[in-house]
Amino acid sequence: MLTGPATEAPFLADCRARLAFELMSNTWSAVTVWALRHRPYRPGELRARIGGISPKVLNETLRRLEYHGLVARTVYAESPPRVEYALTGLGRSLLGPIESFGLWAERHGDAVLAAQAAHEEAQAAHEEAQAAHEEAQAAHEERYG
Repeated sequence: MLTGPATEAPFLADCRARLAFELMSNTWSAVTVWALRHRPYRPGELRARIGGISPKVLNETLRRLEYHGLVARTVYAESPPRVEYALTGLGRSLLGPIESFGLWAERHGDAVLAAQAAHEEAQAAHEEAQAAHEEAQAAHEERYG
């Protein structure tokens, strides 16, 4: 539970916690911050570390993290030009919360997946029952007008 000034805002939509959740709500933001935790990386190296991210999406993610002050971009005046991305102090301050989310997912991931499967089964059963009801209703209308 949140305590302190963040919970005393007149509207929850205006609280600082919402800002933090917005920062990490993008699928690739936390992954990219976590991938940069040991040292700066060039974009190609970072893509290889992360896996499954396109160059375009990685670039958008890095620009968004840079905009929020979580990542610093350094351009080296070399031929060919070289660019590296590194976490800022602000970005490093997110490593603990990201690790906590990861530990939570490790501990509770199976329960979440089981809940999703149960929901999907219930939804499929509901849709099947609905289809049977509609079929019976159509047969009744056809028979009795």
